[in-house]
Amino acid sequence: MNTTKCQIFLKAAELGSLTRAAEDMGYTQSAVSRSIADLEREWDVSLLTRGKDGVLLTAQGESLLPYIQALCNAERTLETQVSDLHGLTRGLLRVGTFTSVSIHWLPGIMKGFLDRYPGIQFELVSKWEFTEVEELVRRGQVDCGFLGLPVGDALDASFLRRDRMLAVLPKSHPLAHAERYPMARFTQDPFILIREHWDMEIDRIFQEEGFRPNIQYALSDDFAILAMVEQGLGVSILSEMVVRSSSRQVAALPLERPRFREIGFAVRRGESLPPLTRRFREFVLEWLADHPAFEENL
Repeated sequence: MNTTKCQIFLKAAELGSLTRAAEDMGYTQSAVSRSIADLEREWDVSLLTRGKDGVLLTAQGESLLPYIQALCNAERTLETQVSDLHGLTRGLLRVGTFTSVSIHWLPGIMKGFLDRYPGIQFELVSKWEFTEVEELVRRGQVDCGFLGLPVGDALDASFLRRDRMLAVLPKSHPLAHAERYPMARFTQDPFILIREHWDMEIDRIFQEEGFRPNIQYALSDDFAILAMVEQGLGVSILSEMVVRSSSRQVAALPLERPRFREIGFAVRRGESLPPLTRRFREFVLEWLADHPAFEENL
C-alpha cells in the first residue's frame, strides 16, 4: 500500500481542491490528480467528484475515509516508534496552529527547538478556526495543536497565555488617544465584523454586553479588517497578537471592560505521548516563560 497516495487523497478531501492540495504538499496538480486516480483504479471505486468549484467526497469516498485516516495514522505511529529508538536525533512533528500563533510565536519556538534538536522536521497545518485545529488533533492528523480554550473532552490541553481583545480604530478617530474604548460606542461607529463562523469570541462579547454593534462590513480575514480600519472605514475588535503582527497604522485601545481569549496547547487525551511531542510541549512552555506577554501600555 502506497500511503503517500492516501495522504494526498486525505489532503484533497480536507481542502476540497486538487490545486490547493498540490500547493500544500509541494506537488504538481497533475501528480495529485494522478495519485487519486491510481487509488480509484486500484480499488475500483470513485473517491472524489470533480467540479468547477473543487472536489467533494463521493459516498464511497466517505465510507472509506476513516479507514484511510487510520492507515495514515498507523504509519505515523510506526514512524514515531522508529524515531523513538533513535532518541530525538530525527523525527517529524505535525503541529496544528492558527494565523497569529504562526506569525508571532512559532518562528521563535521552532528555531529554538531546532537549535536543540537539529534532526527534527516540522509539518505545520494552519487553520482559521480553533475548532478546526481541535478536530485535527482529535483525529490524529496532527500530533499537537495551538488553539483556543476550552477544548472538548477528547483532548488534553495546557494553558499557555491570555491574549487581550482590543478595539482597533483609525488613527484619525476622535478616541484614538483615549485610555479605553467605551463599549457603547460600538453601536455608533461603523463596525467591521470578523464573521461569527470564524471568530466566536467577538460574538460572545456582544452577547454579554447585551447589544449588537453597528455592523457595516463582515469579512473573514483579520488582516483585511486591519487594512479597512487603516483607511478609516470603521472600527473593530481584534486580538492583541493579531494587531501586534501587523504594520498597519491603526490605534489599538483596551476595551472599557477588559476581555481576553485563552490560548492553549493540546494533544489527544488518553494516549502515552511520544517523546518528541512531550519534549516539544515542554519546550513551548519554556519558551513562553522566557518571552513575556505584551506590555499593558500600547
